[in-house]
Amino acid sequence: MTRKEFRDLSSLAEAQEVVSGLDVSPGTELVALEDARGRVLTERVDADLDVPGFDRASMDGYAVRARDTFGATEADPVVLDRAGTVHAGETPDVSVSPGECVEVSTGAVVPDGADAVVMVERTVERESGDRIEVRTAVAPGEDVMVAGADVAAGERALGPGTRLTSREIGLLSALGVADVPVRAKPRVGIVSTGDELVRPGEPLDSSRGEIHDVNTYTIAAGVEEAGGDPVLYPHAGDSEAEMERQLRTAADECDLVLSSGSTSASAVDVVYRVVEDRGELLLHGVAVKPGKPMLVGELGGSAYVGLPGYPVSALTIFRTFVAPKIRDAAGQPTPPSATVTGRMSARERYGEGRTRLMPVGLVADGDGDTLVYPVDKGSGATTSLVEADGVVTVDADTDYLDAGERVEVQLFSPDVRPPALLGVGEDDPALSRVLDGVRGPRYLSFGTREGLRRLRDGLPDVAVASGPLDRDVPGDELASWTREWGLVTAPDGPDSLAALVDGDYRFVNRTTASGLRTSLDAALSDLAADRDTDSLTERIDGYDFTVKAHASPPRKVLAGRADAGLGLRATADDLGLDFVPLGHEPVRVFVNPERREKPGVAALTSALADLDAVLADLPGYDR
Repeated sequence: MTRKEFRDLSSLAEAQEVVSGLDVSPGTELVALEDARGRVLTERVDADLDVPGFDRASMDGYAVRARDTFGATEADPVVLDRAGTVHAGETPDVSVSPGECVEVSTGAVVPDGADAVVMVERTVERESGDRIEVRTAVAPGEDVMVAGADVAAGERALGPGTRLTSREIGLLSALGVADVPVRAKPRVGIVSTGDELVRPGEPLDSSRGEIHDVNTYTIAAGVEEAGGDPVLYPHAGDSEAEMERQLRTAADECDLVLSSGSTSASAVDVVYRVVEDRGELLLHGVAVKPGKPMLVGELGGSAYVGLPGYPVSALTIFRTFVAPKIRDAAGQPTPPSATVTGRMSARERYGEGRTRLMPVGLVADGDGDTLVYPVDKGSGATTSLVEADGVVTVDADTDYLDAGERVEVQLFSPDVRPPALLGVGEDDPALSRVLDGVRGPRYLSFGTREGLRRLRDGLPDVAVASGPLDRDVPGDELASWTREWGLVTAPDGPDSLAALVDGDYRFVNRTTASGLRTSLDAALSDLAADRDTDSLTERIDGYDFTVKAHASPPRKVLAGRADAGLGLRATADDLGLDFVPLGHEPVRVFVNPERREKPGVAALTSALADLDAVLADLPGYDR
């Protein structure tokens, strides 16, 4: 099966003209699953699983051991043996040993032994087919979306009082929440594709690379917001025959058919073939980011639009091209212009030659002016749907937006307002409890280092840091507490830091932005000094392959994917794992000096006043 390449991308204006020419007749009302839009949560929703639940390839290419590619160039490639192939939705039956690689599709499970992916464009397949030239060096983790990189189990997902829009519904779908009905007028059929997808509420097998179906419910909510009646069809997988049957049925029953996924250039994607065989393909590919793999056509007398598979791309393309057409067909007025002007909080580079529809968040500074910051974890990250307030359109010929540059933000809806409190920094269980006492907060768990960097740049209201700090913090301390950290282990795991260094154990680390990582590195430096050596990190298997949140390493241990992970006593107790204590580290909340008078900061200060009650039943925590 050959790959479909995007050769002549349509411009944004050309794509809009093609979609506007589709014949979409109005339909009848139908109550569907998406009833939750506009409802308000009454309690906090924490993620009880990693999303994705496996280490996922972000590109078509080859899974490799990064160290095997060091020094590879166009002129002097590294040649690896191809050990097998893994597609999205398949359980790997192969691993990667030194000197080997495994061909992977976008979204596939990264097989054991590999810690990076080389995109197919930087490789050459030799005539025999079992030898691959790698023409670039990659670092550990490159083009791999690790388990929990989107949203991590144990992480605070949505807080009480949240009004559910299409963005929040997308996140709840990824977490497996099932009850979300909607309503509208024109009948819009939605067909979800991809063998890796599982409907919310159904059993999920992460070992097979399965993920919850986000787009079906996210796009259906958008159809209702635009005035359409979404009709959900059974999951079609990647079977061409089943996909054709579902699309033809939807075309017979609906005015417009939307599919999500199977529109890109991967060898397993087949939707565009169905449309070409059974209808007319009017457009394939648009020069925007995100959302290049877009299809527009006619299918059995019904209009058809194929949306990208990644949630952010799918929703962006839907809002830009499809929603205006549904509103027009339903006779709904164009919503009031909802734009704000703000200043970029930091310099943002681009220069990719495509119109960029950049999701952004807003925050009010000390003077009440609006700061704008990018919210972009990649198209596969559903949390980008709820952490953004709107979109900035960046022209294709723009190389960068400068710090302080004024930009216009198209809000997701006229009632969008900046969060009452914006915090950035360390992921911490006690902090999640504290934030429950603040109305309308937004917290970006980017780690200590990033939190403090953004505080120095003047973006957040507060930054939360843990572990030793290597420089002064340009903020005032609101509160602090301590937490016990160490190694979260399996029963036969290491019983000390020295045992981890000296033994044959698989370890899971945190990112360098984490305060826990700083504490670990300090302890390793002390141990190295005791042994009169420069460094011990290279002796730890897995030290350089990192995961996102405080519960991510212990979850890997619980799943049998590692012998030990960096974590907290509270997490070890919660998961029923063994714990090797290595110390206590402070967790400190710093406030932006210019934001002390903000109501959101006052609410946080009030919530922190009851810190003893917050910490009372958290093992390893103290004032």
